[in-house]
Amino acid sequence: MSVAPILSVHALSKTHRNGATALTVLRAVSFELAPRDTLAIVGPSGSGKTTLLGLCAGLDAATTGTVALAGHELGRLDEDGRARVRNEQVGFIFQNFQLLQTLTALENVLVPLELRGQGASRARAVDLLRKVGLGERLSHYPAQLSGGEQQRVALARAFVNEPKLLFADEPTGNLDGDTAQRVADMIFQLNADAGTALVLVTHDLDLAHRCRQVIRLKNGSVVA
Repeated sequence: MSVAPILSVHALSKTHRNGATALTVLRAVSFELAPRDTLAIVGPSGSGKTTLLGLCAGLDAATTGTVALAGHELGRLDEDGRARVRNEQVGFIFQNFQLLQTLTALENVLVPLELRGQGASRARAVDLLRKVGLGERLSHYPAQLSGGEQQRVALARAFVNEPKLLFADEPTGNLDGDTAQRVADMIFQLNADAGTALVLVTHDLDLAHRCRQVIRLKNGSVVA
């Protein structure tokens, strides 16, 4: 019995229009990702990597083509519907961490649970922070943490709602070499432990090749 893909992308294109001028940033991209599978998206700056990630996550609408995430065709949902699918199915890690500066490490990790009405799941948030080596930093604010520590908080936050799919956009891009390696190891370890599928956007080819699939973009098109 075949397993349905967690993410299915078909002939996805994105064109920005400004009056009579049209700029196509993504051209007819198609791929599928099975549950627990890993995929890297690589390519030079301006090749459409982050645009593709945003379309896959329902953060933006495609010009043509379809995205189905965990069986939900995103183009058929309104913004509230897409937000519900993201909150129930998806975790995110960004290059610039995107932590709330007025919340502690623990409070930042709890945000996705509170959005789902699961504020009582504090124990899971604490456990994840311990797994990423921050068990002694629960009450620290982002300004009191190094870049690597902030990304580890973001990593714990991404996994706290037990997502089926993790989107990571240049997750090691703002970190030095040794710190980037440690964070990358944690991403893949947590991903394996949780049985989560992973879509990773990166300039780092060594990191990309830790994924089972690699898609290379150039000028908005898949070239490899």
